[in-house]
Amino acid sequence: MKKIILLFVALSFSFGVYSQTIVEAAVSNKDFSTLVTALKAADLVDALSGEGPFTVFAPNNAAFSKIDSETLGSLLKPENIAALTNILTYHVVSGKLMASDVASALKSGYGKVKLTALNGQTITARSKDGKIFLEDSQGNMSEIIATDVAGSNGVIHVISSVVMPE
Repeated sequence: MKKIILLFVALSFSFGVYSQTIVEAAVSNKDFSTLVTALKAADLVDALSGEGPFTVFAPNNAAFSKIDSETLGSLLKPENIAALTNILTYHVVSGKLMASDVASALKSGYGKVKLTALNGQTITARSKDGKIFLEDSQGNMSEIIATDVAGSNGVIHVISSVVMPE
């Protein structure tokens, strides 16, 4: 029986069958606790648990710690849900873009590719010194530090800083 279960698990990963959504993957990783708190405050958990697919450029806790604690606390208040939603949906792109897809697009775009976020604004992926960065609307850069955390409804790429929309 153990062999059958192990075979099923191995086949599931081989064929890209993932049991967790991208939100469940974030919830199960303590490095995303601030992101999960923000998703709950913005009432985006259900939306990002849906069918997708989504590509999430997810700031980890270290990325959120770069934001002044007073500012972050203010964003999490119910009266600021619109601003928080705008910021969080700026980190999400429709479709499942694996690291290889981003790298191919960068190669054909001469090191630069524009992506449309769920909030309707553009975020730019850039290749520099063998690394991939996101450039936000204000020209700030955030390095993609981990890639291809796959879920049943998309993929997560971990970024080093929170990117800000207009």
